[in-house]
Amino acid sequence: MSRFAYFLFDPTSWSDWRDWLDSQKTTIGEHLSRVVIILVLLVVLDIVLRRVLGRVLFGAIGRAARARTEDPIAIRRRADTLISTLNWVLSIFLFFLGAGLVLGEIGLNVSALIAGVGVVGIALGLGAQTLVKDVINGMFILIEDQYSVGDMVTVGGSSGEVIEINPRRTVLRDADGNIHTIPNSAVTIAINRTGSLNRLRVEIDVPFRESDRAIELANVVGREVAESLASDVISAPKVVSQSVVGEGDVRLGIVGDARPAARWQVELEYRRRLKRRFDAERIAVTFEGGETGKG
Repeated sequence: MSRFAYFLFDPTSWSDWRDWLDSQKTTIGEHLSRVVIILVLLVVLDIVLRRVLGRVLFGAIGRAARARTEDPIAIRRRADTLISTLNWVLSIFLFFLGAGLVLGEIGLNVSALIAGVGVVGIALGLGAQTLVKDVINGMFILIEDQYSVGDMVTVGGSSGEVIEINPRRTVLRDADGNIHTIPNSAVTIAINRTGSLNRLRVEIDVPFRESDRAIELANVVGREVAESLASDVISAPKVVSQSVVGEGDVRLGIVGDARPAARWQVELEYRRRLKRRFDAERIAVTFEGGETGKG
């Protein structure tokens, strides 16, 4: 319908309405088809970028961590954390990109809309300072790798396993199964206990005259445990300190590292073998906690 025809448009005449609708069918169909194409392309782009970014990031983290001989489980946790964060950012970006393309396609002035939103955004920004602080603090947590999904942490007054982390919040599951959602702005101090869960520590008291032999045996047993439990031991238990206690006794501090899930099993096996070896060598030993063996 031409511009002049609008002056002759009679809103009470069905024939005029029918002519106008017929003239709009092609335009509406074109807009709808373009909107559908935009949405399909955005979905495909989202799927492709998620897979590509996931593989590239996991590969890069894996290579860097293997160069530092890090635990493969820790590598997976770090990669999962960063991938989930990138997916979160990617979803927000694609949402606003799609919204702008669709609004532009249906005829809205996106530039004017953005300018209007910018004015409103200033007002909202003044009331959304906590949200901004959440995101900024969350990005530093992720960049500095303070903790990752699967770590045991204490943050914001809550303790538990990290099951989700993104730039806005950290989600924990405690020992009772309760879910704690902590805004990242509340994370002023983060205690990551996953590293300490790897560390096994054994202290024994032996006679001073037997201290050199005891150190040698403790290290030998540590290497034996590391060989027999190679998949669970990160570093073999060995003597790292000694101090004089009581009347002529020496306290030996023995430490090693194991995977968190197997830490207690490795420590128990080490204590068992150490006790048997000391009994066989007829060396008197007192374990921390009062367990005593006499030769």
